[in-house]
Formats: sequence, C-alpha cells, structure tokens
Amino acid sequence: MAGVGFFARVANLWKGFLSIFISDVEKRHPEIAYENAINSMIEKYTDLKKHTAAIIRRREELEQRFTEKTRELAQTDADLQTAIETDQQELGMVLIQKQKALAAEVADLKNDLTLAVKDADTAKASLTQVQAEIKKLKSEKDQMLAKMASAQARVRVQEQLEGLSLDAEVRALDGVREHIKNTIAQANLGSELKETDLDSRLSELRKQTGEVSSKSEWDRLKAAKAAQQATKTL
Repeated sequence: MAGVGFFARVANLWKGFLSIFISDVEKRHPEIAYENAINSMIEKYTDLKKHTAAIIRRREELEQRFTEKTRELAQTDADLQTAIETDQQELGMVLIQKQKALAAEVADLKNDLTLAVKDADTAKASLTQVQAEIKKLKSEKDQMLAKMASAQARVRVQEQLEGLSLDAEVRALDGVREHIKNTIAQANLGSELKETDLDSRLSELRKQTGEVSSKSEWDRLKAAKAAQQATKTL
C-alpha cells in the first residue's frame, strides 16, 4: 500500500509539472491554447449532437406510439358504442377494459411525449448555443492572434529602438561633419594661396612695368638731349 501511495504522489507531481509545462507553452503559443479550447468544444458538440439525436429519436417514437394508441383508443370507443347499440354485453365488457387500459396508456404517453418534446427543444437549443460558442471562439482566436502579432511587432520595434545607441550615431555624424568642414577649409586655403600668389606676381609685374617705363623715359630724354646738341653743332 505504501508503494502505491508513493507512485500516486509521483503521478500527481508529474501531472502538476506537465500542466505547468503545457501552460507555459500555451502562453508562448496562444494559438495552441485556442486550438485546444476549440477542439474541446467540438468534442462536446459532437457528444451533445449524439445525445440530442437520441432524444429526438425517442420523441419521434413516442409521437408514433401516442398516435397509434390514440387511434386505437378512438377505434375502441367506436367499437364499444357499437357493442352497446347491438346489445353485446360480453363483448362490451371486454371493450370497456381495453378502453380503460388504452386511456391510461395514452395519458402516460402524452406526459412522456410532453417531456420528450421539452427535452428535445432544450437539447437543440444547447446544441445551437455550443455551435455559436465555437464560431465565436474561432472569431476570437483570429482577432486575438492578430492583436498578439501586432503587439509583438511593436515590442520588437521598441526593443530595437532601446538597443540603438543614438549617441554613437550622432558622434559618427559629428565626425563626418568635421571631415566635411576640414575639406572645405582645405579647399578655401588652396584658393587663398592661389590668390596670394597671383597678387605677388601682379605686384612684381607692376614693378617691372615701372622700371621698363622709367628706362624708356630715360632713353627718350637722352635721345632728345643728343638731338639738341647735334642741332647746336650744325
């Protein structure tokens, strides 16, 4: 007996562990939980459908028996009236006993049939309700899984944003900006250097132009002086 108790406790522990495991799996995969619930409802619907069919079949059988016995009772009533009119006492006594038995049987069948009709209506209503619940559960599954997928997508976006180092990106961009500024400064420096070199050459050119102009003026003056002296000599 002690061994049986031990194995029973182990079995209970295993069932508890298995239920926790299944619960965790269903949380990670809610579609499994919905499928399990829907399948369970379908099984109940199938069983209820079988019971409902049996109840309806019993109602139909009672309806048939009630109809037959009611018809038989009516025929017995008619036969009894004929026996009375034809003064057939012995046959009439038999018909009276049969009439009483049929009347009691018809009354019982009527009660049974009333209950069977109520049971059938209740079973059909329950069957329709379970069918509606299955349809509702399927619709809920589609909606909830769509919401779950949307929520998971938002969570992934948030996790990506949280893991993104904006400071590092900005620093990298600052480095690019600084590089662009340095490149522009180098280009400007080259232009400035070119402008400075041109100014120096132009200044030197102007000095040479002045010297050439002065030398030309000197040569002109000397030529004029020489010409003047030559004129005096003549």
